[in-house]
Amino acid sequence: MPGPGPHMLYTLTSGQALLTVSNGRFGPHHCLTYAINAFFGPDIGSFSEWVTSTLGFSEMMGSSVEEWVHDPFYYVVVLGFPLALLYTWVSKLLVRKRLLDSFSGVPLTRKQCFMLISAGSLSHFFLDHLFEENGQSSMYTWVLSTGWWEDRAPVNPDAVIVVSLLCTSLIGGFAYINRVKSTKSLKEQSRQSLTLILIIASLYCLWCASQIYFVTPRRAAVGEEADFGVLVFLATFFFLPHWLCIMSMNPRDIYSTTDQLPL
Repeated sequence: MPGPGPHMLYTLTSGQALLTVSNGRFGPHHCLTYAINAFFGPDIGSFSEWVTSTLGFSEMMGSSVEEWVHDPFYYVVVLGFPLALLYTWVSKLLVRKRLLDSFSGVPLTRKQCFMLISAGSLSHFFLDHLFEENGQSSMYTWVLSTGWWEDRAPVNPDAVIVVSLLCTSLIGGFAYINRVKSTKSLKEQSRQSLTLILIIASLYCLWCASQIYFVTPRRAAVGEEADFGVLVFLATFFFLPHWLCIMSMNPRDIYSTTDQLPL
């Protein structure tokens, strides 16, 4: 299982990249909240178990905590709201005491903290699922199970046609939306491009799932490739947390209100 170093380096590097491209709308407060929840967050149960056993208390106390919080979604459901209150208070204190720059002069809101807590939890398990349990984690095993490993994968003509149509539609649609001399604004082009990607991705997953789970006997959806598992995994543990980080950015029209911040 990855230790503190990989979790912190992965999320802080991602946060720094967002800080740079957002011109400070994703600031140091965002970065640290995101990184701390990716590193220490879901592992707080393991830490509690170690503390209780070290102090001579029953290990069941720590084990019961770990069972509920060492999960990408339970962690957010159980601890998301109270931690959002805590991080909002800490962010206000750091801004007022001028201990950590926020660029905008304002602290994180509860909503921003909740999104960063969720993003941190998902990013934590992005590494855990790939690199724990000697490569035999339940999620990683499921991803591989969506591929075809029985023998040489057959090349089904209908699979070739469907995948070719979807990929051609994706490339052609993207090029059309972002064509030269388009009358659409950059924001509108980005929105339409994202919509196109989500539609094609959904249809691609629907095709793969239909061949794996609804056809008897099971067929190879895209040769031997585990496309369905890979897409679901990336959508959940890579793209979703980064989208949450982007959604947590400060608005463009925010102004410094440091003097009005309560303790």
